[in-house]
Amino acid sequence: MPLWPFVAGTRYIGRANVAKRLRALEGTPAPTAYANGSVRVELDEAVLTVTPPFGLAHEGEYDVVRAGPLLEALAVSPCVAVVLVRMGGYAVGVFEGEQLGASKVGTRFVKGRHRKGGSSSNRFRRRRGEQERELVDAAAEEAARVLGPWRGKVERVALGGDRTAVGRVLDADPELAWLRPLALERFFDVPEPRLRVLETLPYQLHAARVAEEPR
Repeated sequence: MPLWPFVAGTRYIGRANVAKRLRALEGTPAPTAYANGSVRVELDEAVLTVTPPFGLAHEGEYDVVRAGPLLEALAVSPCVAVVLVRMGGYAVGVFEGEQLGASKVGTRFVKGRHRKGGSSSNRFRRRRGEQERELVDAAAEEAARVLGPWRGKVERVALGGDRTAVGRVLDADPELAWLRPLALERFFDVPEPRLRVLETLPYQLHAARVAEEPR
């Protein structure tokens, strides 16, 4: 019996559940291949491809399930900086493992869409643009202040919220340029950035990408 329901496609699953399932399969006859940062296991009922969040350097091919290298990769807990931004709020922080070491959360009102035309619509767009700039500037300033002291210790960076808003914040201050090269491939689609959202992010940060294909 699988430890999670079979669902064809790709999803993110907590590392504890992934480790538990693969540990239970250790030694089971099944072609297992480590390559390109992932492990592929060809079980009777499905083919699993598991990609740990922070990399998997081991490579090799086996006739049975070899879970050890994957379990070691899943156990990695690097120092991760986080920048979450949506038009209306932002949250920045640093996680040492799953412990939140520093953080700052803020909000700025940004008007919603305007449906009327004419001069009223133009005034609305100008005012909305001003509010967006205020939010971006505030978020960039706080990100530089909070994350700057951790430069050199941070190993990876997690970005989330709205892609355009995050990009504008990172571009707003040269002091944030060091974050982009460390950014994880996964972009975290989180709701309105709040402290509670930031505090619960470690589960997603450490979740593995699991692709399942039926046999």
